[in-house]
Amino acid sequence: MGGWALVFPGQGSQAVGMGKALCREFAVARETFAEASDAAGLDLAGICFNDPHHRLELTEFTQPCVLAASVAAWRVLKQETGLVPAVAAGHSLGEYSALIAAGALGLGPGARAVRMRGRWMQEAVPAGMGGMAAILGAEPALIEAACQEAARGEVVVPANDNAPGQTVISGHSAALDRAIAIIKEKGGKARKLKVSAPFHTELMSGAAGKMAELFAGVTFSKPAFPVIANVDAAPYPGPEAAADRLVRQMTAAVQWRRTIEAMEEKGVKPYVEAGPGTVLAGLIKRTAPAAVVLPMAEPAHLENIRKAMENGDAR
Repeated sequence: MGGWALVFPGQGSQAVGMGKALCREFAVARETFAEASDAAGLDLAGICFNDPHHRLELTEFTQPCVLAASVAAWRVLKQETGLVPAVAAGHSLGEYSALIAAGALGLGPGARAVRMRGRWMQEAVPAGMGGMAAILGAEPALIEAACQEAARGEVVVPANDNAPGQTVISGHSAALDRAIAIIKEKGGKARKLKVSAPFHTELMSGAAGKMAELFAGVTFSKPAFPVIANVDAAPYPGPEAAADRLVRQMTAAVQWRRTIEAMEEKGVKPYVEAGPGTVLAGLIKRTAPAAVVLPMAEPAHLENIRKAMENGDAR
């Protein structure tokens, strides 16, 4: 395959001010925020740029905000460079951005969907009753065994296979704490994440059911370039499979390591991380140490991408 890979971040990459510089310089970014705001029923620019009420900390608002900032970054990149990626993927929430970038999902329906996704995911488990933690320095088999031992009738499971040496576990708060203790006893490290619900577990099944109903009224199109799904690290087979993949994603683990391995096997280079933060760059480097990952979140990032395109490579 070769060519450029386009990746989009998920929840956890948000930061106050994201998208502001792009909107200041590019009309297409402003138009993207306006379109997404209208669809979501929120002032996304106001939340992203200033956030006086700390709404970026709430899943219902975080998700459409990250989506708007990510799609704005992509649209500026496309307009200014003409880049056509060979493949795209997004981490969890970022999969919606990838589908929008590929023309498989409209921005308006996508923004509405992710606002409700965030609301329903938050409502699925009472506040304080669930969470997630990043596990470092432990093998997947050890993590799986620790989760099984810690469950005791509750839920705690591997939720994100992010990269070699980094797995995220998710579930009921008490079970999560027990799993963390077991993993630490065996030499692993753990860090609780700043999320308020146990994403990518069976505890999201109620929210997944609501998303299935929502998608019954959404039309998907054939993507202009391949988009790799989180649930199986394989390209979307067609529009008819899109809703199924996005619904399953809510209760299934994110197969990000396998996604990057699949891209590497196809010989893609370099990667562009379109949207706030550089979380994905770190994860990609863990899986593919030689990979080049270029950020695209600020106007200044365009110069490096242009140079890489002129050189035919980013190395």
